Amino acid sequence: MTPSSEGKQLIDRFGRKVDYLRISITDRCDFRCVYCMAEEMTFLPRAQILTLEEIETIAAAFTELGVKKIRITGGEPLVRKGALDLLNHLGRLPGLKELVITTNGAQLETMAPALKKSGVKRINVSLDSLDPAKFKAITRTGNLETVLNGIAAAKAEGFERIKINTVVLKDSNHGEVCDLVQFAVDSEIDISFIEEMPLGVVEHHDRSTAYYSSDLIKKDLAARFSLLATPEKTGGPANYFRVAGTSTRVGFISPHSHNFCSTCNRVRLTAEGRLLLCLGNEHSVDLKQVVRAHPGDIEILKQTLIDAMQIKPARHEFNLQEQPVILRYMNMTGG
Repeated sequence: MTPSSEGKQLIDRFGRKVDYLRISITDRCDFRCVYCMAEEMTFLPRAQILTLEEIETIAAAFTELGVKKIRITGGEPLVRKGALDLLNHLGRLPGLKELVITTNGAQLETMAPALKKSGVKRINVSLDSLDPAKFKAITRTGNLETVLNGIAAAKAEGFERIKINTVVLKDSNHGEVCDLVQFAVDSEIDISFIEEMPLGVVEHHDRSTAYYSSDLIKKDLAARFSLLATPEKTGGPANYFRVAGTSTRVGFISPHSHNFCSTCNRVRLTAEGRLLLCLGNEHSVDLKQVVRAHPGDIEILKQTLIDAMQIKPARHEFNLQEQPVILRYMNMTGG
């Protein structure tokens, strides 16, 4: 008989409590962002990805073990058929305090009302440029106006918070950081700037020369804004500042310049069912194999999750001067 996991939590060997799960529900996307994937991608066959029912089962196991926040990601999560049904089910999980989503915004104009009804509390939208030509160059296939309309539609629905995520690349969009913060202020939403993470081999740019640190971004912003340090957190890795005189928060996600591993509280479930214990390492457990070998047995699944915490590494080891050790692209990892 499998021992009961009742009352147990997910705590790794470094004493970090995992209470945040990021779930990639598809590796597919209608954009081809230069820092995320190759221009010509081969996506996973449908049989290799988790079914929506399997995702729901795994999410339930996590919430029974103390996970309070689930973020749905992709690829682009809203291109997966049945995504809204899944969100409706996840939004009703006992113990879950926050259901949030990261999207490229291309589907938001039509789907924002349904997302609000499903129980999604907060939305993050990837937005790397306010210049239509530059936006097209970075996303390869995206349309800026569609995304801006999507942000406006989400704002009209009254989500708890809306936030822009911007990956900053030197000599590409680094000169827009002030304009992007001004857009966030004018829109009464938040923004986070992200240092590019070296996942997958990209041909578009040299990551070592395109790197633009959070400290440089803060210096650029200081010429136009007064940023006030705040202890506010959203459960993720960002360090936040508030723009003086506004409701807008500016976050910095700095995997290179200010490593945040010591407080890591999150794990990732990939679309193919791998539980990634660290974004920058390959330590993982095949949860697809577990749920398919033991259908309906949530206790075995929960014990697998508890055991998996023992292989969660202390930190990632990103090195911009070398080819990435992590060959999976960000769309396969879950953005």
